[in-house]
Amino acid sequence: MDSPLQPRRSLLRQPLNSTQNNQAHNLSITMLPEEQDLFRNTSSGAMGLLSRMQNRTMAGFDVTSMSGDSTLLTDNTDAVDNGVNKIDTLFAHFYEVLHTHNNTNDTLDVVQMLAQACEQVVEQLELEIDRGMGGNHGTKQREASVKWLKQEINTWRLLHALYYDRLLLQNDAHADDEMQEGPLLGGSEKEVIQQLYSINSQLREYQMVVDWLEKCYEEKDQANALQSHDRMMAWENTLFQLENLQGAAFGRGHEICKQLDPDAPVREGKPLHALDMEDNARLGRAIFAAIRSGHIDEALKLCKHFGQTWRAAILEGWRLHEDPNFEQHVPGQINEKLPIEGNPRRDVWKRCAWLLADSKKYDEYTRATAAVFCGHLGALKTLLHSNWQDLLWAYMKVQIDIRVESEIRGCCMKRYQPMPDEYWNGKMTLEQIFDELSVAKDVSVRDYAHSQLGVIQQHIILDTCGELLQHMCRWLDAVPKDSHLPPHQLRFMAHIVLFMRQIGRVEQQGQQQQAERIIAAYVDTLIKRGDPQAIAYYTAGLPNKLQVQLYAKFLTKIDQKRQREQALDAALQAGLDVEQITRHTVEIMRQENAPSSALGEPPTGSISAVDKRKIHSLEYLLHLLEQRGELLWQANAMMRQYLACNKIECVREVFSMVPADVTNQLITVYGSLDNLGPREECSLKEFLCYKVYLSGVDSFNEWVRLQQARPQPPQKDTQNSGPTQDNFTERMSAQHKEQTYMTELARWEQKVKEQSKLTTDALFNVLLFPEKGWLSDPFIPKEPENAAQLHWENRLLQLEKLRSICLPEIVLLLHDVLAKSGDYAACIRLADEIADERRQLYKVYTKQKLAEVLVKIADTSLQLLNNKLDPWGYPITS
Repeated sequence: MDSPLQPRRSLLRQPLNSTQNNQAHNLSITMLPEEQDLFRNTSSGAMGLLSRMQNRTMAGFDVTSMSGDSTLLTDNTDAVDNGVNKIDTLFAHFYEVLHTHNNTNDTLDVVQMLAQACEQVVEQLELEIDRGMGGNHGTKQREASVKWLKQEINTWRLLHALYYDRLLLQNDAHADDEMQEGPLLGGSEKEVIQQLYSINSQLREYQMVVDWLEKCYEEKDQANALQSHDRMMAWENTLFQLENLQGAAFGRGHEICKQLDPDAPVREGKPLHALDMEDNARLGRAIFAAIRSGHIDEALKLCKHFGQTWRAAILEGWRLHEDPNFEQHVPGQINEKLPIEGNPRRDVWKRCAWLLADSKKYDEYTRATAAVFCGHLGALKTLLHSNWQDLLWAYMKVQIDIRVESEIRGCCMKRYQPMPDEYWNGKMTLEQIFDELSVAKDVSVRDYAHSQLGVIQQHIILDTCGELLQHMCRWLDAVPKDSHLPPHQLRFMAHIVLFMRQIGRVEQQGQQQQAERIIAAYVDTLIKRGDPQAIAYYTAGLPNKLQVQLYAKFLTKIDQKRQREQALDAALQAGLDVEQITRHTVEIMRQENAPSSALGEPPTGSISAVDKRKIHSLEYLLHLLEQRGELLWQANAMMRQYLACNKIECVREVFSMVPADVTNQLITVYGSLDNLGPREECSLKEFLCYKVYLSGVDSFNEWVRLQQARPQPPQKDTQNSGPTQDNFTERMSAQHKEQTYMTELARWEQKVKEQSKLTTDALFNVLLFPEKGWLSDPFIPKEPENAAQLHWENRLLQLEKLRSICLPEIVLLLHDVLAKSGDYAACIRLADEIADERRQLYKVYTKQKLAEVLVKIADTSLQLLNNKLDPWGYPITS
């Protein structure tokens, strides 16, 4: 017969972590069928993907225990020896799973795949442990990592099993209709419990928790302490001694029980033979371990194999009763009598089992075995007092048993033997159970209950996502300021939060903010690893403000151009606001104050590494054509800063970062120059001002270089002053040198003359810049709408300060060129340009600077007077 929890729709899959005991009679405790492992049946599998991820994953692992009793890998000095590379593939693997299965319908499949990814790593680590890689230290580290990963796998399985029921079965409309029908009255025990499981979601969840705990226990390495051969006989040593009372081999005077029926040792109060007692104890432990792992059939086989068939019969007594002969028969089978299922006197068996579990005459394993099927919590707690999962299993088994028994006695038309009041008083809620576990007598149970892994599992079972988020945020706050939670712990927490968000468990504003904090902390961890695709993907799940902050933080840590392009491409693919992110990135890098180098400032004319880093951050604004306006704005801000510090080489480097055809690119973006916004229009003119300024400075530097490169006249040979000094050869050599000198001098003078003209024009271009003048914004109707965010007023102050610094220097340079070129009249006309009301250059002068330039102009007037001209350079007329 099918399980009562068989899905009613073909699209519903069976739970992942159900028990493996699928027998038709096994209904009261374990009723969920086993689910096929979906991911293991895929054609590609996870191994190929995992191997590809290893090539992308960077080393670096720092994990501490989440469970309180496991020590994880914390030493990353040798990633290969410690197996760190294998574990770190989970970062990339988890990203690939989420990235390729972003459909809402794939949510539960994603959980399975995440667990499968961990399983693949566990298999590889266990293989390395078997090979002894890394020596003793490496083996210990790998064992700790395997222990942690198995705990994580168990948690993913719990999450899948519970939310499979909560999201699919509990929302099934057909299930809602069945819930309206109420309990089935008058049916068999099996039918009643079938319907109970189908309509009672709480009981199903209890059962799934039990199945999960049994699955976790099954995965532990259980040492087989039994020693057996093909055929065994129960209590053979006791039988042999009773048949050979004079046998000295077993000693004399040791009184043992005189009969060999199952109740004889208890009834007579005498023990079995010592060897049989030891075998009995081992068998009891093995039977209980099989039951604890959900393998009741294995327990039955053990009983039969060791000749204790009465014990096997006792273990069958709890099964639900059903007589299929009362059902409507299939035609052709009317006269055929079908076998009865289960125990017709189950109530009597249950009462006897309770008395056995409550008795002190039996060993603790025998009592606990009976307690599992009769709901005796005390006997289970006596044995399972030192482990959180074992205690939780005991509580859950008792709660299921009480609810099943209550339903049977309330719906079946039959008189039942009463159970003790203590049995019914054992009914508890999940909250009460977890409260009991948190204050348990055993320290290890309390530690696990308060550990991070225990808290996560508790709130998954309770379905209290809000409280779980609060705990996770407290864990983030408890970490020191300059530190973070272990990377793999953050990975685990972040993906649980992502799952909860996707299924709609994170609804309130406060919960959303807490979830964002956890995901942001995980992104911080990924930033240290440097995988742009994963960083961009997880960042895209955050609000815009956090997206900008986190991804900009990532971009500030990249120095190579190719890597920057890859990071921006990943951001575009993830749908991030690249324009805002790159703007924020450049502003951060432009404003950061790096510590001074131990070698001091670089030599004059070179650029420091800090300045190069700031300047080349403009590469982020070159990626998108739409950001040419932003590129000009940020480049101008840098050039203002460097010009104020007199770092002309830095200004020249910033200028070179802007494309030469930036004006045409702006026209392409905005359609025409008339469509430029106020910021872009002002930025373009400011950029052109720096272009003219650099051209003037470069031209002046070339003029100075030419001035210093004047050919030197040939030196006369004074050593040969004898009578042979006037010989023909020497005279011809001297004449040739003189002619060569005169030719070079003439060529130099021509070059100087030409360069002087070019320099004069270039410097006048700065001084006589069109419109309102150099570094003066063009006329705009109003300031930009975001003027406050752009620090517009501060920029205007900077421009005015630069005008007061640079323009007087340009005038002095221009006067120097004109004076040395002999154009004194042009030097005098500089005073007219300064006093011109159209540009009002005199306003940029301080009294000291104005006095300095007037002194130079006065000296020039004296030169004109010496040249028989008036002070303004005009001829003197009588």
